[in-house]
Amino acid sequence: MGPSGRRIKNGARLAMHLCGCQSPAPFQEDDRMPHTPSPQTFRPAGPLRGSIAVPGDKSISHRALILGAMAVGETRVSGLLEGEDVLASAAALRAMGADITRDDDGTWHVHGVGVGGLLQPASAIDCGNSGTSARLLMGLVASHGITVSFTGDASLSKRPMGRVIDPLSLMGASFTASPGANGTQCFPLMLEGAHPAVPITYRLPMPSAQVKSAVLLAGLNTPGITTVIEPVPTRDHSERMLRGFGAQLDITQEDRARIIRLTGQPELQPQDLTVPGDPSSAAFFMVAATLVEGSDLTIRNVGMNPTRAGLVGVLRAMGADIEELEPREVGGEPVADLRVRHAALKGIEVDPAVVPSMVDEFPVLFVAAALAEGTTVTRGLDELRVKESDRLATMAAALEAVGIRVEESEDGLTIHGTGGEPLRGTANARIKTHLDHRIAMSMAVAGLASRDGVEVDDVAPIATSFPRFESMLSAVTPRPA
Repeated sequence: MGPSGRRIKNGARLAMHLCGCQSPAPFQEDDRMPHTPSPQTFRPAGPLRGSIAVPGDKSISHRALILGAMAVGETRVSGLLEGEDVLASAAALRAMGADITRDDDGTWHVHGVGVGGLLQPASAIDCGNSGTSARLLMGLVASHGITVSFTGDASLSKRPMGRVIDPLSLMGASFTASPGANGTQCFPLMLEGAHPAVPITYRLPMPSAQVKSAVLLAGLNTPGITTVIEPVPTRDHSERMLRGFGAQLDITQEDRARIIRLTGQPELQPQDLTVPGDPSSAAFFMVAATLVEGSDLTIRNVGMNPTRAGLVGVLRAMGADIEELEPREVGGEPVADLRVRHAALKGIEVDPAVVPSMVDEFPVLFVAAALAEGTTVTRGLDELRVKESDRLATMAAALEAVGIRVEESEDGLTIHGTGGEPLRGTANARIKTHLDHRIAMSMAVAGLASRDGVEVDDVAPIATSFPRFESMLSAVTPRPA
């Protein structure tokens, strides 16, 4: 074991051992339950009209359940996103002692175990496709004296976990990870928590709200002050919510960096929370209404946290007609209704500084760029290489398949738009989504703005973040007679 306390072994054997599995065979993707793809073609439609409310914010939903589980007493949550990713977090927290239930009206109740109160789970924690569940729960467990095996689906098992393992190892946690491509550390893995953990000062090597949140969650049950330094600010839902639950959290600016200091071992107070609409889900409808002629769509209750609202500014810079109605605050988060009308777009060079505030929205922005006049240039998107898929390569291939000229660089795409002319469509080809929900939804939007329709190879992954996406899209896009 190295000085960081990290051990790299065949994590699959240990994961299976903790699950009670008998087979000692090494982990293989083919050992999983086979996935049956669900292809679908998205065709041109009439203008998007009316008013919709997108599901609750995924990032906030995860954190509401996690911090509710760390509080003493009952936390009530309305508007929770009930996608597979968030449900994976709920199941994991139940397995470690929290009592989490749902009323018929959609209100969720979380009876927490208190900071430091997580219990040893009886079997492995399955995070499914959720990278947020994986990284945040690893942080939460890292400062508890328990041992937890983490598993995920084939897509999650390819995603690197080293950026979380590194700081949590410095805090005293030990990891046994499965080897991934290019020497990366991946799921399944086993985590042995440190009790007591060691407070650290950690400077993020690259912007990541998930890594920041993992360290802060580990710091909750760590004596002393845990410090995270952000050279580039990322989404701040964790900081807002930690303060709302009563944690002592101080934020300062030093030499342009954001310094976050968390005092460990607080007694968190339960909350009544309302989750605003997810701007990442609203993004698909914002772009669709912008692209389809005649559209006039209002998207209600959208989270407008400035660390998440980058897409609105970029689309406006391209010429989009997006109006904010009734700006207000809900549960400590700024929200507004967004009225979006069709508008012609022009290509721009997107400032890399906005990437942290819209990192998940770039796939659908690429679709908007494909129909803009001129060229759109994006840079600073290294993070998209290690999402559910390599989103740069996957979107470049998808746009080329529907007739767009795309140049792929190491950290971005250059897209030459049609000037508003409909996309060609896929003819007899299927877009390969690589089990990535955002690729599937982005290319569904592309289908609305095409001549012949766009067929994606699998829409099943959409359920991880937006189970009602297809029905909601049908409701606001009447099909031509």
